[in-house]
Amino acid sequence: QVQLVESGGGLVQPGGSLRLSCAASGGIFRIAVMGWYRQAPGKQRDVVATITSGGTTNYADSVKGRVTISRDNNKNSVYLQMNSLKPEDTAVYFCTYRLGVNNYWGQGTQVTVSS
Repeated sequence: QVQLVESGGGLVQPGGSLRLSCAASGGIFRIAVMGWYRQAPGKQRDVVATITSGGTTNYADSVKGRVTISRDNNKNSVYLQMNSLKPEDTAVYFCTYRLGVNNYWGQGTQVTVSS
């Protein structure tokens, strides 16, 4: 069983930055595909960014150039650095772990971008 615990969310003004962290326990972190998704009120959950075991990254078009996903296999952690935040980035952000057919989700952390 894999457990994921996100942290780092909060309230930030437009144009500000936040760094989300996700600590994983259980599983084999170093070979898992890790990712961040988000879900705004009344909307579906969408992918924000993913990173493979080899470090290959992919980003949603809406965040390209503003967001960086990274991982530290020594700490079993994945991060999401978000810059130039916009009100439309407001959502609950979820960390994901995927290895083969196994897919796990964290409980989510709220990010609110508002003045």
